[in-house]
Amino acid sequence: MMLPAPPLDPSADEARSWLRRELLHAEYHRTNVVEQVIGWLQRQVGRGIDAASQAPPLSTFAAIVVFLALALGLGWLVSRARRAPQAEPESRSVLTDEAVTAAELRRRAEEALAQGRHEDALVDGFRALTAREVERGRLDDAPGATAHEVAGQLGSTYPLQRERVDGSALLFDSVLYGHRSATADQVGGVLALDDELAAVR
Repeated sequence: MMLPAPPLDPSADEARSWLRRELLHAEYHRTNVVEQVIGWLQRQVGRGIDAASQAPPLSTFAAIVVFLALALGLGWLVSRARRAPQAEPESRSVLTDEAVTAAELRRRAEEALAQGRHEDALVDGFRALTAREVERGRLDDAPGATAHEVAGQLGSTYPLQRERVDGSALLFDSVLYGHRSATADQVGGVLALDDELAAVR
């Protein structure tokens, strides 16, 4: 009759040594990390398929519809972004190639103001101011001049009105190129500045 083996009671050092020897066995090193990750992913996909197969058909159908709608929407947005034409760079010059006098621009501005088209009135009003100063020889006849350049020259010529000239140029840019709205008071300010500059001898 054999007596049972006494219970193991190793010291801490002996336990660590035994563990190291055990972990050196080949069966612990048969798979590399990539294989372990692939195995884990396969298990997760399998669980997802099992869960989907046990879900009510209506829930599964709804999930498929939502997924397809998202995929189609994303595809549509990507195709629109690729087909969208690149916007042409906007001209930032105050005066256009249109052959028109300051008086005609001023008449158009006043007409637009009377009709409540404040944005058109402000743009034509600032263009009238610019054209008038070109006609008077107080502003260089530079067809491509921007509102900022016009304001810089006029501010030097009319230092007392510099702040209002700068403000009018800023309004012109924000309305024409920034697509901001304008008010009747703003239009009136630009037209009054045009009159004031024209009165300076």
